[in-house]
Amino acid sequence: MRSHAAEGWDCPFCRVAHGEEGEGPWTKRSDVIYHDANLTAFLSPHFWQRNPGHVLIIPNRHYENLYDMPDDLLGKVAVLSRQVALAMKRAYGCDGTSMRQHNEPAGNQDVWHYHLHVFPRYTGDDLYRSSATLTTPEERRPYADRLREALQVMDVRVAEGPVARSDAGRAV
Repeated sequence: MRSHAAEGWDCPFCRVAHGEEGEGPWTKRSDVIYHDANLTAFLSPHFWQRNPGHVLIIPNRHYENLYDMPDDLLGKVAVLSRQVALAMKRAYGCDGTSMRQHNEPAGNQDVWHYHLHVFPRYTGDDLYRSSATLTTPEERRPYADRLREALQVMDVRVAEGPVARSDAGRAV
């Protein structure tokens, strides 16, 4: 499969998976709600008007899109997406959830690392007719805290504070 990333592209999602923080308003360690050896889930820095607090689930290893992902890892993404959706129901009291995932430019992918969006949904929210705004880490923190708490109640392993790092700077 051909890569769509520009030569020398620095993957922001690999940085998140490895415990690094983005500059400015971009993803912080406090946004991470789940991390294990295979997957990381974190609050998106973008909030939709009536659907704040959506989550991105990524593999820690770099795969550009769905076509590249190993089947066993896709299964782990599916399980975690259900757990995140249930945590959203518990934490946000939302009416439902939606998931979406994009592949290649024609599929509306804009970050060249596989990621699955999990959205809280509310009756009449018009999610697919609205647009996103960039948020601050302070605006996201209560959502991340509520989701981590819900995942703990559900007995799902959650990220505890900053993602642990090895001496090599890789997440452990």
